[in-house]
Amino acid sequence: MSRISAAFKSFFSILFSGQLPADVAHTFGYVKAAAAKPAPAAPPPPPKPQVGPADGAVQILSLLQSDARMIDFLMEDISTYSDDQVGAAVRDIQGKAHETLERYMKLAPVVDGVEGVYIKTEGLGKGSYKLVGNVPPNGKAPGGLLRHKGWKAEKVDLPAAAPAGGLLVPAEIEVE
Repeated sequence: MSRISAAFKSFFSILFSGQLPADVAHTFGYVKAAAAKPAPAAPPPPPKPQVGPADGAVQILSLLQSDARMIDFLMEDISTYSDDQVGAAVRDIQGKAHETLERYMKLAPVVDGVEGVYIKTEGLGKGSYKLVGNVPPNGKAPGGLLRHKGWKAEKVDLPAAAPAGGLLVPAEIEVE
């Protein structure tokens, strides 16, 4: 670095920031070179959680499949069955799925009111409701008719063991 460029650089640096540039100070010996500190060792990656949100979703699907054969029903093409056959299957699946949900979760309505009755949105938590129908352009309304109470999980008490590798329920093979 030439003396003239160092002088100009120093002048403007002191004028605007009040400090001598570090490279100029180092070049002319106004500071001691600091010994290079070794970079700190990278911390080990945090342990992977045993059960995450996706694992919980897989686990509840596993329970609904084990107890009520819910996935079998949802994945089946029911268009060839009569309404009576579908109705009979749904009644059984619904009852078992209801028992499973009650066993592992405590569910409650978001709004404890009668559907079809006018309710105010004031006091309801943000994101706990959505407006439907003739919604004003600003997306806000003082209230409206309750069309669905909504659901929230007040308590989740899933079994300790999570399924491994996305396995919901193992295949069943009957040996004859």
